[in-house]
Amino acid sequence: QVQLVESGGGLVQPGGSLRLSCAASGFIVSNYAMSWYRQNSGKERELVAAITSAGGATNYADSVKGRFTISRDNVNHMVYLQMNSLKPEDTAVYYCNAHRSAWGVTDYWGQGTQVTVSS
Repeated sequence: QVQLVESGGGLVQPGGSLRLSCAASGFIVSNYAMSWYRQNSGKERELVAAITSAGGATNYADSVKGRFTISRDNVNHMVYLQMNSLKPEDTAVYYCNAHRSAWGVTDYWGQGTQVTVSS
């Protein structure tokens, strides 16, 4: 069974840091690009950061560029999002996504973890 399990969310003050983790299982993780998305109440889900299947390239939303870093460990089937200099507008549920376009488009999603940035 395919599983993506996020952890590491919580309450943090503006300017603080959090590291989110995504544990993947049930599929060949090294064949998939991995991404972090987020969604605020009443808004559409938006892409935050993405990393290619081998970890050779990354891209970020303009709003988080320079503050967030995505990384992956294919041996241990883990994906991370290091979030620094957090702002109240970063408050959202953060979701881990696995994507593959070979042999048909495939997407897997985790359940999400809440991040709240507030003083």
